[in-house]
Amino acid sequence: MSKPKIGVIIPAFNEEQAVGWVVQEIPRNIAAEIVVVNNNSTDSTQEVAAAAGATVLSEKRQGYGWACMKAIEYFRDSAQPPDIVVFLDADHSDYPQEMPVLLRPILEDGCDLVIGSRALGQRERGALTPQQIFGNWLATTLVRWFYGVRFTDLGPFRAMRFEQLLALGMSEMTYGWTVEMQVKAAKQGMKCGEVPVNYRRRIGYSKVSGTVRGTIGAGYKILATIFRLLVSSR
Repeated sequence: MSKPKIGVIIPAFNEEQAVGWVVQEIPRNIAAEIVVVNNNSTDSTQEVAAAAGATVLSEKRQGYGWACMKAIEYFRDSAQPPDIVVFLDADHSDYPQEMPVLLRPILEDGCDLVIGSRALGQRERGALTPQQIFGNWLATTLVRWFYGVRFTDLGPFRAMRFEQLLALGMSEMTYGWTVEMQVKAAKQGMKCGEVPVNYRRRIGYSKVSGTVRGTIGAGYKILATIFRLLVSSR
């Protein structure tokens, strides 16, 4: 694939302290357009993201998947949709500068989906909580057992060919979004890969792993999605 068009998707909920840094650190020679989806924030996330140079969309339905889908629909309906989309978080825990590493297996090895693995890369102390580490291990182990595809992480920093992403028919609009993408790609026989990425402590507190309710809710939804897709025809 020569000179592909790259679109970037950043879901954001109350990330005014971090989202500007994230947008500014994305290599502009790679990203054709950066879309931040303001997911019903009550702070200045929208204004900060716009000032940093992002296209800002609004999604009132609360949920990581809803925010991602808003951007996907925006790209799908544009005059020239991207060839590849990159997802990353708005909390400054990912390293946008590592985007070339993330894209290389798609551009050179024919992968359809590439996960930036925090398990394989270097992590700042405290960047992942013990429950996140265990949850990732459990979920990826189940995916390997049930679907025969080896992943080491459900990391948010990922890239996928846009046509293949549309073909997945994503439907899980909350915590199960990332694992649904990986499982559906495996079930449809797409070529999946991983690359090591570095990970740092986020700016601000996590609305998921930073609360007991969020941790339990995310864990339940991820496991439920894995088992639901076992009996699904798609």
